[in-house]
Amino acid sequence: MSACCEHDHGPVAVSDHVFRRALWIALVINASMFVIEVAAGLFSGSAALKADALDFFGDASNFAVSLAALSLAGAWTSRAALLKGATMGAFGLYILGDAAAKIFTGAVPEPATMGIVGCLALAANVGSAVILYRHRGGDANRRSAWLCSRNDAIGNVAVLVAAATVSLTGSAWPDIVVAAIMAGLELTSARAIVRHAWAELRRPQVAAAD
Repeated sequence: MSACCEHDHGPVAVSDHVFRRALWIALVINASMFVIEVAAGLFSGSAALKADALDFFGDASNFAVSLAALSLAGAWTSRAALLKGATMGAFGLYILGDAAAKIFTGAVPEPATMGIVGCLALAANVGSAVILYRHRGGDANRRSAWLCSRNDAIGNVAVLVAAATVSLTGSAWPDIVVAAIMAGLELTSARAIVRHAWAELRRPQVAAAD
């Protein structure tokens, strides 16, 4: 998930031009899946799909910030990251509220839609990871872009497990639990992003570069 965008080590990455093109492809894939999963989450009543949509939003934002980092000054990159973190936090609170509401209503999501869209989301993240694989080396900007897509496939598997369990049990609880966990991870990530971006903006050298 977006919270899993940590540093890693690997071979030296290829040129900025090729990396920029790969980021644009991954950005389009993740932004498209964000829209698809939001619509599917509303249609099926699945909080887990909405939470996974948040994950795609976080990744699309991460790729946008990575693109900005290739051409913008540090202060503007930090501001973009600050906006990303704030937006992720607001969406995460919405998902938690939606999951909490389902505890009281007991509304059971439509598992077939969850399964179909979950499979599509898994394919999207695997595709993004493949596209970004050759860029896994180099600086943190490159490594984090690849690792986000690689690790997010785990979240997609969680949605598929929730869909299967909902189908077998007829209970809304698997959907609620998965949504709450994913939203919690996104809120933690949003907090870390905001704190890091704010700390960067307060550095004298970053302010001077603005």
